Amino acid sequence: MPCLDPGGADRREGRGARTGNGTPRGRWRGTLGTWPAVGLVLAVLAAANAAAHLGPGGAAVRTAAALAVTALLLGVLRWAGGTWADAGLARCTLARGARWALALVGIVAAVYLVAALLPAGRALFEDRRYAGIDGGGLALRILVLVPVGTVLVEETAFRGVLYGLVRRARGAVWATAVSSLLFGLWHVLPSLGLASAKPALGSVFGGSGAGAALAVLSAVLFTAAAGVLFCELRRRSGSLLAPLGLHWAVNALGYLAGFLLR
Repeated sequence: MPCLDPGGADRREGRGARTGNGTPRGRWRGTLGTWPAVGLVLAVLAAANAAAHLGPGGAAVRTAAALAVTALLLGVLRWAGGTWADAGLARCTLARGARWALALVGIVAAVYLVAALLPAGRALFEDRRYAGIDGGGLALRILVLVPVGTVLVEETAFRGVLYGLVRRARGAVWATAVSSLLFGLWHVLPSLGLASAKPALGSVFGGSGAGAALAVLSAVLFTAAAGVLFCELRRRSGSLLAPLGLHWAVNALGYLAGFLLR
């Protein structure tokens, strides 16, 4: 069957008759309703976020946990009657998504290169967390921890499963708003020590408790705005690979630049 534009298809379905749980009647049937599925996804993500940032665990544990959470989230989507297309993983959109991803990686690399060549730009890459990292640790971060432990699980959760669930029930605008807000809140725990780790941010927010709280709030707002961009990439490309590529490039190439400039 032809591969239709996911955004357009969902908008057309979203205006049709609906079942009691908000899903388009006759279009998306599963044993779990849309909003119970959203609630279950949020419970899984809350537990995963707390375990990742408050509990013990090395690289192997984090990677295994990320893979398990990713599989569990996709299982919830399937339980609710979703498809690979709802997750942004339809086979017919993968080539287009890969082209978008490669182009976005190239753009990020070019921007980082220009920033690294400018004295003012170098300060943005300063991070005290790089002090104890060697070449092997850097490779582990950019090839395993970032793509699997961060990007795969976050994109599957926020631009894949949550976006797909909410879009089917309420359309792309609601899906973008809900996904992006939750993506911002997801970064509360990772941002708790951000101002002290990055000198450029510490000089802006200071070392007080109020400054630390403002740094966390800023990180939440920034990542929520980034979530809107990621959702739009998902919608326009029809594939989860586009935001996956951009997300990996921003994080992994940022680590690389910071390591080389330390």
